[in-house]
Amino acid sequence: MTNERKGYLVPMIIIGTLFFIFGFVTWVNGTLIPYLKIACQLESDFQAYLVTTAFFIAYGVMGIPSSYVLNLTGYKKGMALGLLVMAVGAAIFIPAAQSRNYNLFLTGLFIIGTGLALLQTASNPYVTILGPIESAAQRISIMGVCNKVAGILAGIVFGYIALKDADQLTAALKVMDAAAKEAQLAELASRVIVPYIIITAVLVVLAVAVILSSLPEINEEDSEESNDASVPGKTSIFQFPHLFLGALALFVYVGVEVMAADTIISYGKYLNIEMSTARYFSQATLAFMLVGYITGIFTIPRILSQELAMKICAISGAIFTVLAVLTSGATSVLFIALLGLSNSLIWPAVWPLALDGLGKFTKQASGLLVMAIAGGAILPLIYGSLSDKLHNAQSAYWIMLPCYLYILYFGTKGYLVGRKK
Repeated sequence: MTNERKGYLVPMIIIGTLFFIFGFVTWVNGTLIPYLKIACQLESDFQAYLVTTAFFIAYGVMGIPSSYVLNLTGYKKGMALGLLVMAVGAAIFIPAAQSRNYNLFLTGLFIIGTGLALLQTASNPYVTILGPIESAAQRISIMGVCNKVAGILAGIVFGYIALKDADQLTAALKVMDAAAKEAQLAELASRVIVPYIIITAVLVVLAVAVILSSLPEINEEDSEESNDASVPGKTSIFQFPHLFLGALALFVYVGVEVMAADTIISYGKYLNIEMSTARYFSQATLAFMLVGYITGIFTIPRILSQELAMKICAISGAIFTVLAVLTSGATSVLFIALLGLSNSLIWPAVWPLALDGLGKFTKQASGLLVMAIAGGAILPLIYGSLSDKLHNAQSAYWIMLPCYLYILYFGTKGYLVGRKK
C-alpha cells in the first residue's frame, strides 16, 4: 500500500462509518412503522406513514439551509454538528417511549432527519476528494454498500427487539381490559428505550471522534474559480430545465425507494402473513438493492453505461409494480422486494445527468437535489392515504407505476431538455 493510499484510508473508514449510520437510522423506519402503529394504537395507515414524512421532510426543509450552515462551520465541524443534532433526536425517543406519545416520536424523527440532512450534505463531498478522482466511483459504491448493509442489520435488530411477539401481542390486546392493555402497551413502548440510549451515546462519541480526526477541510475556491466561465450566458439555475426535471426524477425515485422498503412489512401483515415472518421483508428489499449495487460496481461502465442501467431499472420497476398488484400472497410481496433491485442504480445515474453542465451553479443545484429527497416524505403518505380510502394496500401500489415511467422519460429524453446535444 502506497503512502498516498494510507493517507486517505483512515478518513475513508470514518466516512464509511458515517454512511453506515445513514443507513441504520434511515432504514429502521420500515420496522418503526408497524411497531408504532401497535404501540401508539394508530387507527390508519395514513397516520402510520407519518413516520416517513417526519423523517424525510427534514431534507426538504434543510436541503439548502445546510449549505449555509456549512459555509459558517466548515465541513468537518458541520459533520460533527449533524451527528449531535441526530443525537438530540434519538434522545427524544426516550420520553416519547415512556409516554407513548406519537407526536413526540415524530418530533424525534424530524430532528434525526434534520441532523442527517446536514451530515449528508457535509460528508458526501469527501467521497470524491479522498483519493484519486479516477477511483471516485469505486469509493461511492463502497459507501453505498455500507449504507445498505447497515439498513439490513437495523431491520433485523429492531425487528427482533420490537416485533418479535407482535402477532400474539396484537391478538391478546383485543381481549384485554383497559388496565392490562395499558400495561402491555407501556412494556412494548419501553423496548426502544435502551436501543435509543445506545444510539444517542454512539452519535455523541462519533461527533467527538470526527472533531478529533485528521479529516481534511475542503477548499472549493479553486474549483469555483475554474467553473466561472463554464456556463456563459447563464445567470441562475432556473435557466437549466434539465436540472428541475432531474430533481423531479429524484423526488419520485426516493418516494418509490422508501415505499418499497418501508411499506412492505405492513403490506405483509395486510396479506395476513405473520409478523414473525413479515418483519424481515424490508431486509429482503434492501438485500436486492445491495445485489444491484454490487452488480453495478462490476458492470458500469465496462458492460453497461450508467444511463442504460437506469433505463433498465426504470423499466423493471414498472414491470415489478404491475406484477405486485396483479399477483397475490407471497408472490406479490416478492415483487415489492424485487423493486430494491430496480431502485439500486437510479440514484447514482440521475445525479450526474441532472448536474451535467451546471458549472459554477453545481453547489446550488446540489442543494435543490438534496431537497428532492423529500419525495420519501410525500409519496409514502399518499400511498397510506390511498390504502385507507381503497381499503386495499395492494391496489395503492399503482401509485408507483407513473413514478417509474417518469424516471424512464428523464433517462431517455428529460436530461436533454434545454441543452445542446
